[in-house]
Amino acid sequence: MQAETADLNGAYEIAEPLSTRHRADEAEIIYNLPFNDLLFRAHSVHRENFDPNAVQMSRLLSIKTGGCAEDCGYCSQSAHYPTGLKASKLMEVERVLAEARKAKEGGATRYCMGAAWRSPKDRDMDAIAAMVKGVKALGMETCMTLGMLTPAQSAALAQAGLDYYNHNIDTSERFYGEIITTRTFADRLETLSNVRDAGIKVCAGGILGMGETAADRITMLVTLANLAVPPESVPINMLIPIPGSKLANADPVDPIEFVRTIALARILMPASHLRLSAGRSDMSDEMQALCFFAGANSIFVGDTLLTADNPGEDHDSALFRRLGLKPMKLDGGEMAP
Repeated sequence: MQAETADLNGAYEIAEPLSTRHRADEAEIIYNLPFNDLLFRAHSVHRENFDPNAVQMSRLLSIKTGGCAEDCGYCSQSAHYPTGLKASKLMEVERVLAEARKAKEGGATRYCMGAAWRSPKDRDMDAIAAMVKGVKALGMETCMTLGMLTPAQSAALAQAGLDYYNHNIDTSERFYGEIITTRTFADRLETLSNVRDAGIKVCAGGILGMGETAADRITMLVTLANLAVPPESVPINMLIPIPGSKLANADPVDPIEFVRTIALARILMPASHLRLSAGRSDMSDEMQALCFFAGANSIFVGDTLLTADNPGEDHDSALFRRLGLKPMKLDGGEMAP
């Protein structure tokens, strides 16, 4: 990858190529390119690696809601904040599989299951493994997000056939302590390492709009890109302010800055699926269209996203028709709408 710099006359020269380990200062140059130049570069990278008109359709189910011991300032499920969400027990395996069948019938090719835990208890691992095996038997990709994992738990999920494990780093290491105090940034990276060592693909991204700076967003993406193997899936979330949470009154992120972050993520991680995740219900169709052009090629479908609102399938279908987008097959191609 090469970084571009502009002289006072607007002409561009090519700087030294970025090394395998990306540098934040070089990434910042790219992030701050004139918007049209940034979009052109990101879209060009996207076309080199993906069908630009195919979008991966994923479905997310909360298999255990609320009562989490972590104090993540953005989360409705944290027991530290009066968000009004009641805690539930782990969902029965057959109920999870019934929901997965509905998701497949609705066109989803990846099924993601999330539990509001600091980390799973060993007594729950058999049920979780059964969920993974059952969803895979339906012919869908599987993803879990269960909090921190030990090497043994990671190995157990790998043996069950789990395809992806989601564990977001959320933001930069510098800003992390402003949002979460019950676990460290290093804890996050350790779980990602445990998952990768077990042979499971990594899904890791972050959240925009928590009060972080542009430099924090850039550093977050550089951290992900500099992992030994970049995440195969990178969800980029726009904060949904939750009443009662620490970030209930956070200022919204600027839409252009959000698109810039999507574009930089595509440039730094060319082969990763880049998911336009939480917050789409507050994005205009035009903002989503720019995100797809900049390299986003995965979304969650359905009316809810864990505990938050998500655009309904009718709205997504209409937007896809307007933009000429089609759902992606498991092999990365297109499937009929």
